[in-house]
Amino acid sequence: QSFKLLGFLDVKRVPCARESVLYGSLGSFVVGLGYFLATSRVRRSCDFAVGGFISTTLGYWFYCRYNLAQQRIRQRMLKEGMRNRMLFEGSSLDPERKQTGSERSDS
Repeated sequence: QSFKLLGFLDVKRVPCARESVLYGSLGSFVVGLGYFLATSRVRRSCDFAVGGFISTTLGYWFYCRYNLAQQRIRQRMLKEGMRNRMLFEGSSLDPERKQTGSERSDS
């Protein structure tokens, strides 16, 4: 069963959503408790807790999505490299194939 946050964010299916919400709640607790221990102002510490939740959630969301995009780019490059290796293996275009003297003079 999926859990929808704010009615539209499906935490189970959206990459990085679950971790972002978990780190956001931890950040909210730490910031709110820290501010409360420093000032003993309850209402203001709740405001800081909400701000800590939003900033931690968004910060980790962008960090996680950036890493996910980099990983997908690396996977795409690796897949393309493997496909090119299968296509060119054994041919004259194979970069790993050692050229003989007669092939060098023809090129």
